Amino acid sequence: MGLTASLLAVDAGNSKTDVAVVTADGEVLATARGGAFRPPAVGVERAVDALAEAVTRAFTAAGVTSVEHVSACLANADLPVEEERLTAALDARAWGTSVDVRNDTFALLRAGVDEPLGVAVVCGAGVNCVGMRPDGRTARFPAVGRLSGDWGGGWGLAEEALWHAARAEDGRGEPTELARTLPAHFGLGSMYALIEALHLRHIEPVRRHELTPVLFATAADGDPLARTVVDRQADEVVAMATVALTRLDLLAEETPVLLGGSVLAARHPQLDDRIRQLLTSRAPRAIPRVVTARPVLGAALLGLDRAGAPTGARTRVRAHFAA
Repeated sequence: MGLTASLLAVDAGNSKTDVAVVTADGEVLATARGGAFRPPAVGVERAVDALAEAVTRAFTAAGVTSVEHVSACLANADLPVEEERLTAALDARAWGTSVDVRNDTFALLRAGVDEPLGVAVVCGAGVNCVGMRPDGRTARFPAVGRLSGDWGGGWGLAEEALWHAARAEDGRGEPTELARTLPAHFGLGSMYALIEALHLRHIEPVRRHELTPVLFATAADGDPLARTVVDRQADEVVAMATVALTRLDLLAEETPVLLGGSVLAARHPQLDDRIRQLLTSRAPRAIPRVVTARPVLGAALLGLDRAGAPTGARTRVRAHFAA
């Protein structure tokens, strides 16, 4: 009969998956990395099959066959019904005696704080925000795109830049250097050429995300319209954080506001400065901080929190990932 470890921590995102096998005292026995976790695109079972490849490698390296608890922070676990479906799918794999599934934004939040207290905003491919208190109260948003009132994120910013650039070139909108810089990124001479290339898939649609850094570079060069788009992203980040702080009765307390995801982690000066200025006026007790720790650390800490692990265990697992 195989060994049993205490915890399997999972951070499964839209681009990659990290897993870790951890003991009750915070020793990391093994880690593994896998591919993207996208249930909406491939279905729950196929997504979990892909996750299973990384879990199997981690279990083999750790010399275990199961764990006591699975702490899984998963992309696309945006609604309670999705959490329930994913919990059932992971439970059926019998990786652990118990399973907790949360949205992956909770992993970022827990990785960035010493106790489960704070608010996190992720701005990567999309945008999301969650908050938590040590008593178990949480704040969150559906975060399924424009349908749920979201705006921005890397994909949304690229789409917004394309929209403005197209209208600038044909005269429907304000002039902007984006009409030149966006097609130039792909070696094209006009927005018409870029629109055609994207529509006919001469440029794969997934490459649109490459235009988000172009937007920020154009804004940094002083283009007024590009700067307006960047400012709006800052407004959205602060709006989500402020609402989450309000829901958790944290506006009057010093509270960490963790910023993560590729867009926020890039520390674009205009975006970063405006977020901090707006937080100062709307949530003056908030303490903004960019999180660079691997989110799988947060999934592990959430699992250790649930087990009532001592402070030393949390310190040990944090030290492992810091190293």
